[in-house]
Formats: sequence, C-alpha cells, structure tokens
Amino acid sequence: MSVLSNSLRYQRAFLWRRGQRFCLRILLSGLCLLLLYGPVNLAIAQWLWPHPDGILVLGGQPHREATAARLAMLHPQLHIWSSSGLGPDMAYPIFDALRVSRDRITLDYQAVDTVTNFTTLVKTFRQQHVHHLYLVTSDYHMPRARAIATIVLGSHHIAFTPVVAPSSQATESPFRIGRDMVRSWIWLTTGWSGAAIRNV
Repeated sequence: MSVLSNSLRYQRAFLWRRGQRFCLRILLSGLCLLLLYGPVNLAIAQWLWPHPDGILVLGGQPHREATAARLAMLHPQLHIWSSSGLGPDMAYPIFDALRVSRDRITLDYQAVDTVTNFTTLVKTFRQQHVHHLYLVTSDYHMPRARAIATIVLGSHHIAFTPVVAPSSQATESPFRIGRDMVRSWIWLTTGWSGAAIRNV
C-alpha cells in the first residue's frame, strides 16, 4: 500500500508541476502577444498608409502649437487636433498668424495627461478614417509620447510620424516612460487609463 501511495503522490506532484509549467507558458505567451500587439500593428499601418493624413499636437506649451501651425501651413489638406493644449484665446492666434484656417483645427480638452492625450481621441481618429498622424510635442516629451503612441495608436492600426518642437528641458526619466507604457497596456486590456490616480 505504501508503494502504491508513494506512486500516486509522485504522479500528483508530477501532474501539478506539469500544469504549473503549462500555465506559465500560457501566461508568458499572452504577455508577449500583448507587448507585441501595438508595435506589430503599427508597422503594418506604416506600410499600408505611409503618408500622414492628420496632425495631433499634444498641447499645453506655445512652442508645440507653433510647431503644429508651421507644419499645418506646409500641409494645407491636413486637419489638426490639439489635445488639452492652450485655451482658444491663446491657441487660435498662433494658427491665425500663419493663416491656418480655424475650420481645420479641433481643440479637444478631454485629456488630463499624456496617456489620455491618446486614449480620448483614438476612437475619433478611427471614426474619421485617420490612418497616419504627424505627432507634435516637445523634444523632452517625445520619447514618452512615442512609447504611448506605439501601444495606443498602434493597437488601432494608426501610424504616426514624430515632429519635435525644440525646447531647453531635459528628457523625461525612464521611470515615467515605463509607468505610462504600463498604463497604456492596462488601458488596452481593460479600457481603464488610470488617469484618476496619476495626472501628469
């Protein structure tokens, strides 16, 4: 009986370890798919739609809107979205100075941080059949914006081309970039951006 009991115990332990390994493989495979989902779709979108058909400026500082206005002047067929940027009394004069029609500009104030700059507008871009955006923000902010855009825009098959607005600030820390990448993945899987906890 003791030999039989030991054999059953061994088989149970073997099956338990095998089940654990299987679950771990499934978990790692799911994590890899999640990590690659945005970048792979982004690469496909870049290939299918190589030319931008819209401008997204992550507003808030005059030099960003000024860069977007100069870009809009060079591409008169493109619509501009300014996400939580300057108020109308400050934003419009920047575009007016370069004769960019106000009809081409959407001032959107839903976003409270960089992650929600993208999550609040991505459905609008899809509905309006925007496939490739010029992404305008400050040089120090661009690494974080690109990381988030790769996940959020990429997951919706929207490509982007970065356009840097020069500034004198130091590049943001890897911690902030990593934190917002995690928030973007959480939003991708749950629809929750975490903006209520951290507004940056």
